[in-house]
Amino acid sequence: MRDVAIIGVGMIKFGRYPEKTVPELAGQAVHLALKDAGVDMKDIELVASGNLYQSNAMIGQRIMQTVGQTGVPVINVANACATGSTAFREAYMSVASGAYDMAMAVGSEQMGKMGLLGGGAGGGDPAYSTEGVLGSGLMPAVFGMAGVEHMRKYGTTQEQFAKVSVKNHKHSMHNPYSQYQTEVGLEDVLNARVVSWPNTLYMCCPTGDGAAAAIVCSMEKARQYTTKPIRVAASVLTSDPWTSRDLILPDINTLTRNAAKEAYEKAGIGPGDLDLIELHDCFATAEILHYENLGI
Repeated sequence: MRDVAIIGVGMIKFGRYPEKTVPELAGQAVHLALKDAGVDMKDIELVASGNLYQSNAMIGQRIMQTVGQTGVPVINVANACATGSTAFREAYMSVASGAYDMAMAVGSEQMGKMGLLGGGAGGGDPAYSTEGVLGSGLMPAVFGMAGVEHMRKYGTTQEQFAKVSVKNHKHSMHNPYSQYQTEVGLEDVLNARVVSWPNTLYMCCPTGDGAAAAIVCSMEKARQYTTKPIRVAASVLTSDPWTSRDLILPDINTLTRNAAKEAYEKAGIGPGDLDLIELHDCFATAEILHYENLGI
């Protein structure tokens, strides 16, 4: 496996764009990434497109129709909350393996028309599963119950989870791409409507529309475009090792812990070497769990 570098990225401001299509949103991110990298579509040899909620619509090919079809292979990726990072990994692996010299990953979703409990077109009817009957298969319930379990085991309080929301809303004030740029206080979070205990409304992510893209290439090729290429230290993909499909028991964190452990080993670093972490904070309870999964 050879070294791979990121040479360009692009992202649009997240929000609600009912007048636009998913390919149009993604196309904007692609153009930004191309400009950032200083390359053209004809330089891209493979495209990995991540999209979950319209995953049966061949979004990757439709994006290419928007930005300029060049005949390159297009991989459509749908992998729940890991969809974007899986698309990035597909692009990364295609270059690391030596099959291609330059590839692009693009992630796009249009969820603004859906509620917090909305689901995509794919997958089976949850009403026919035990989880569906109990309501525990819905993400607010999954991470609500995971938070309750954390409270039972470690004495964590709702206020401690709520502080995650306060911190993240404060960060949004400095992020031009954030869907909402609003500061909230601790009492506002705690007194908001409960969605799934212990998560209140301000502790749950909103639905929205957005897109981002990244261009990767071999380290050798990267030096043609930049004097400071960003090397990808590791990319790891795992799935749950448990044989029975259960979102709640025995442990929803196992696959994340396994991925983090393997990534540290591949990169030759440890949790203490990290200066910046961006993690999936779909619910305030999830962020605390992922801190622990990453060993920080």
